[in-house]
Amino acid sequence: MPDATQRTATIIGAGTIGLGWTTLFLAHGLRVRVNSRRADAERIVRDGLALFAPTLPGGAADPAELATRLEVQPDLKRAVDGADVVQENAPEDLDLKRQIFAQVVEAAPEHTLLLSSTSSLLPDDLGADLRDPARVVVGHPFNPPHVIPLVEVVASERADAALVRRAEDFYRAVGKAPIVLARSVPGFVANRLQSALLRESIHLVRSGVVTVAQLDAVVVNSIGLRWATVGPFQAFHLGGGPGGLRHWLAHLGVGLEAGWRGLGEPPMDETTVRTLVDQADDAFAGRTYPELVADRDARQLAVLRALAGS
Repeated sequence: MPDATQRTATIIGAGTIGLGWTTLFLAHGLRVRVNSRRADAERIVRDGLALFAPTLPGGAADPAELATRLEVQPDLKRAVDGADVVQENAPEDLDLKRQIFAQVVEAAPEHTLLLSSTSSLLPDDLGADLRDPARVVVGHPFNPPHVIPLVEVVASERADAALVRRAEDFYRAVGKAPIVLARSVPGFVANRLQSALLRESIHLVRSGVVTVAQLDAVVVNSIGLRWATVGPFQAFHLGGGPGGLRHWLAHLGVGLEAGWRGLGEPPMDETTVRTLVDQADDAFAGRTYPELVADRDARQLAVLRALAGS
């Protein structure tokens, strides 16, 4: 449970990420206000609870019980009034996010923790219009945020260390695994890694080496399984035997640069997009979005349970 200064959270945005945060925060006992101007926001949020509540890491929750601490508030200033934490999830539009945070600081208490789920924008840019630009801290989750532990915490170099610790402590209190980046870098870390793999995946499919379904199967049955237990560096450290990473780099590292030069750079043209979409339609046909989400989350929870018990 978050401490007494972090008991009311405002979620800005009712998209997939916002709904995941909403479900997680409610499950950890917070009072949650969701700010969305969508006419059907109430239905969307409750549908999100029904979809995500069964696959919370701590065990399934009752959506109806969670909803007893939920409020959907279309007015932003009312939504943040008295909030201890604000988690912003608006579209990746810098001007829009700046406008949102400018309104938030007018209505929220001085102690409110200002967090953004942005996957690409830097904290200094997000807070540029504020009296204290370093007040906004990026708390970038990995989708789905109600299941995957990672949150990348990215703060301005001018941010007070105590502010960064507050963000870390809050995320830990709701069951996350925060990693503080030493400095800002576009795309942060997880998405840069994911983007590198996606680029080569698209190249291999576009080149006809494998299909979308086969590529997914390769990852799930090899590096996906490996990386669920050890990261890339530890994997190759073990690959070097008793000599570790030093031995592996001495024998195989010399060929890495040549291999990197052979990686693909696929154009995202009409042909590429059509190939990917057509094959994805075939690969994932027959199951609805809620069915696919439930299956994904159940599998990810099984991995997390196994790791927790090891």
